[in-house]
Amino acid sequence: MTQSKHAHLWPGVPLALGSAALFGASTPLSKLLLVSLDPQLLAGVLYFGAGAGLAGVHFGRAALGVPAEEAPLRRGDLPWLGAVILFGGVIGPLLLMLGLSRTDAASGALLLNLESLATMAIAWLAFRENVDRRLLLGAFSILAGAAVLSWSGQAIAFNSGAALIAGACLAWGVDNNLTRKLSAGDPVQIAMIKGLVAGAANAGLALWQGAAWPSPWTLAGAALVGFLGIGVSLVCFVLALRHLGAARTGAYFSLAPFIGALIAIALLGDPLSGKLLAAGALMGFGLWLHLAERHKHEHDHGGLEHDHSHVHDAHHQHAHDGPLTEPHSHWHRHEPLRHSHPHYPDLHHRHGHR
Repeated sequence: MTQSKHAHLWPGVPLALGSAALFGASTPLSKLLLVSLDPQLLAGVLYFGAGAGLAGVHFGRAALGVPAEEAPLRRGDLPWLGAVILFGGVIGPLLLMLGLSRTDAASGALLLNLESLATMAIAWLAFRENVDRRLLLGAFSILAGAAVLSWSGQAIAFNSGAALIAGACLAWGVDNNLTRKLSAGDPVQIAMIKGLVAGAANAGLALWQGAAWPSPWTLAGAALVGFLGIGVSLVCFVLALRHLGAARTGAYFSLAPFIGALIAIALLGDPLSGKLLAAGALMGFGLWLHLAERHKHEHDHGGLEHDHSHVHDAHHQHAHDGPLTEPHSHWHRHEPLRHSHPHYPDLHHRHGHR
């Protein structure tokens, strides 16, 4: 079976980059919304807006009789989902909003590149994903860009705003790796539950502590930013995790801060300083190294049984009774297989490396 030179990039890479673009745009827009909203309340409204919008998609397709192509969440997924909601839906957004309220939007957006480093480090050290020298060099280049961005002339000025954003990145690094455990499931369902639960928690805590309720237009604007920049972005991210694994999805997601910084400069009038350009160049070089990776070797697939959305490609050669549309989802078995082709640590390539 022949395979295009770039077939391994599709659809994981476009999904990861689409997720990055949507989330990147939400950062400067959130900075604008902080003028009218308490940081914790904004974190809650963004995520609740994401969950509510995706609930419309989820229940709307059921009402219209659209066939289910994705595997539903199972009881064994619930502990992972709970941890994902805590780290990615409650702690991360709260720390980001608090950090953005203490720093300018362009610097805050670029500091979010630390999320990809946290994701990669956890994937490599805790979950044993393969990370080669190219990815490591790219990661150090991104880290150097973040250091340049925080340089005050004599030392790295890691103020409270930057520290809070770095904490958010660490929380999301944990979240991204735990979400990989759920990536075979329905991404709309995962993102919907995460948004509704985490959004209600942060919004409820903010109101309990006396946060002022915003105007209807401000509330609607925040909910729309949340639906696109959090909800749709998260759906794309979960799908990308399925195809790329956590480390590489996090690497491609590094594009988000560049988009956020450019929008902050255009929309909010943040200065285009030499420090910002130097940081962007270093981070851009790191991103290019990640994009240019090509991982290919002969590898073994052991017998595996699971449920996820799939088509009948080289890894799915099982029989069905009667005609079926593709993609579709059902419990299926993979027979042992040995072959060689470019691949990422997706659902079917989580083998070890020497």
